[in-house]
Amino acid sequence: MSSTPTPDAPTPDALKTELITAIGSAGDLAALEEVRVAALGKKGRVTTLMKALGQLDPETRKARGAELNQVKDEVAAALEARRGVLQDQALAARLAAEQIDITLPPRPETTGRLHPISQTIDELTAIFAEMGYVVAEGPDIEGDFYNFTALNMPPEHPARQMHDTFYLPDAPDGSQRVLRTHTSPVQVRTMLSQAPPIRIIAPGRTYRSDYDMTHTPMFHQVEGLVVDETTHMGHLKGCLIELCRAFFDVDDLPVRFRPSFFPFTEPSAEVDIGCKRGGGELKLGNYGDWLEILGCGMVHPKVLEMCGVDPTRYQGFAFGMGIERIAMLKYGIPDLRTFFEADLRWLRHYGFVPLDMPSMAQGLTW
Repeated sequence: MSSTPTPDAPTPDALKTELITAIGSAGDLAALEEVRVAALGKKGRVTTLMKALGQLDPETRKARGAELNQVKDEVAAALEARRGVLQDQALAARLAAEQIDITLPPRPETTGRLHPISQTIDELTAIFAEMGYVVAEGPDIEGDFYNFTALNMPPEHPARQMHDTFYLPDAPDGSQRVLRTHTSPVQVRTMLSQAPPIRIIAPGRTYRSDYDMTHTPMFHQVEGLVVDETTHMGHLKGCLIELCRAFFDVDDLPVRFRPSFFPFTEPSAEVDIGCKRGGGELKLGNYGDWLEILGCGMVHPKVLEMCGVDPTRYQGFAFGMGIERIAMLKYGIPDLRTFFEADLRWLRHYGFVPLDMPSMAQGLTW
């Protein structure tokens, strides 16, 4: 039985057509909301007709209810579709209004500065590029094999303990994952993916559970690796002596090597540079005192073997140092924590002018 509308009310089809036309004509989200309230609000036209169904006989109520429900659903769908279009238009208009012309010159007081960490990495890259090294990178989240096992660290090694290492949930294959504690995993990945000869440096972020004036949970290291058939300890010493004198810009800087122990090198050594302490200051040069700055050694045959390199044919050396540490020494920065405090006043004082890239030809620091 078909429903018969009251003389002053449009048919459901006519009402639907009228409302959908109004929805399509809405020019913005505010106008669209007015249409929605007028149609589906508590006193809206569709809502009012739905409330009046109780006055009809059962057969008429059933038919009219079905028609009005269809109108309500189609109007709601049209509202949602139009809302999506208007939201996209509003976003596009906002982006156009808020765009910034990045080609405009900055105001003098807002000129940016290059962070000392970035500057130091650029300086190290320039020095090692002259020696034929290339930069290698790896992920910050590492597997236990790359971070420990392949570097000849036994299961009971202190570096594996929870108090020193940030452990993450296991990988899907069940292997342990950590935030890398050094950039040595980059050396492992390089040896596994590249046949010798190898000559790389690996600068990057590293993570350890520590925090004070000279330690932070996140810091930066640079490590180097050379693997070929002829490299020996003399090459390692020559490389690091040249590095220290070039980086600190002291031509006669004394450098000495002391025997030490690292699981991944044999023999191993720590490197000291000459300095003078007094009056609350530290000065680098030939003054009779010493300061340790890095560790190094010949790559352990077990490390070569675990990385798929034949230790009976190839040998090489590796070294590593903290980037913040050498930056503090060179630029007189007293507290490691200030590197990460995002203080613009500190950055204006210690920062560097961008685009003046360091090189061995024109000098490292401007």
